[in-house]
Amino acid sequence: MSGHPVLNAFHLGAHRLRNRAVVAPLSRVSTPASGVPTAAMARYYAEYAQGGFGLVISEGTYTDPHYAQAFTYQPGLIDDAQVAGWRAVVAQVHAAGAKMFCQLMHAGALSQCLPQTAAPSPIQPLRHKLKNYGGEGPWPVPKAMTALEIEQAVAGFAQAARRAAAAGFDGVEIHGANGYLIDQFLTHTTNQRQDRYGGSVAARATLALDTIAAVKQAVPAGFTVGLRLSQGKVNDFDYQWPDGQNTARTWFSLLAQSQLDYLHFASEGRGYRHGCVLKDGTVLPQLARDITGLPVMVNGGMHQADLAAQVLDERQGDLVTLGTGALANPDWPNKLSQGEAVQPFQPEMLTPDVTIESTWAWRRNQSVGAAV
Repeated sequence: MSGHPVLNAFHLGAHRLRNRAVVAPLSRVSTPASGVPTAAMARYYAEYAQGGFGLVISEGTYTDPHYAQAFTYQPGLIDDAQVAGWRAVVAQVHAAGAKMFCQLMHAGALSQCLPQTAAPSPIQPLRHKLKNYGGEGPWPVPKAMTALEIEQAVAGFAQAARRAAAAGFDGVEIHGANGYLIDQFLTHTTNQRQDRYGGSVAARATLALDTIAAVKQAVPAGFTVGLRLSQGKVNDFDYQWPDGQNTARTWFSLLAQSQLDYLHFASEGRGYRHGCVLKDGTVLPQLARDITGLPVMVNGGMHQADLAAQVLDERQGDLVTLGTGALANPDWPNKLSQGEAVQPFQPEMLTPDVTIESTWAWRRNQSVGAAV
């Protein structure tokens, strides 16, 4: 498999990546309540770099102390201690030859831990909280954010991006996917505002565009800034954009005028062909690539070598990102280059009571069993 297109180098923003294999953001519920990254997390992220990935994107990291935090044991970037913790993580990833971006995340209505949440409109989210992340029961009804609180959220993204640069990250990814705050503003069912942030497709994109502009202004020149998008949400895997291609074209045209460096398409829960392909056959990442001219990352079962090759060969995307596939196979690029089989993902690897160290032990045992 040494000729697989994933193994080719790629330039993203100011950075030369050794290949097109990227670790997708994957929350592990692994910090103490302080939100400070740990030494175990540094070893965990470094393992991906040692396994051959060209770029590692951090788990979702909360951006302000008000309404951003998604769950109790989530890392943050709101104080000096958290910056220092992340600095140690990034140093180990760099030492192993990979670049690292930080995903900046605001939970909005989908917080597992906050008694009062805030969102575009006071609409109770669908379904129930996620037990794997400490949640239980129905989501609370969020308060509608005031204009001042929206500005506060935008400022939080910008300040967190500045701290990410101070921690040594090579870039940041703004989380605009999976049903969290920016996605809540983009989505017509969760955004029923009548001000500049609601109404038309273009108006619902205002928060995303304001956040991109604020983040770009806050970071140094050459610091990479991307945006993650998705149709599906953590509480609604099957959601699809209304008016399909027309909605997509409007958003992508607006993003083409922003100062973004890349787009990242998530496939929440159902795989690439469900999350990134419209019913009429339109491939969203490819359409975004054509309209914006930006590099595009794609996600959703990309640990399958044939699917990853098809996406890259057909120019549907430029890089592939692995979440659970990387968790089960932190050395996936090395396995790909050697033609080795991949290990299957086990859901137990995501649960809070499975520590990072025990995940490593579990994988080692699986490998030994497979060899026997």
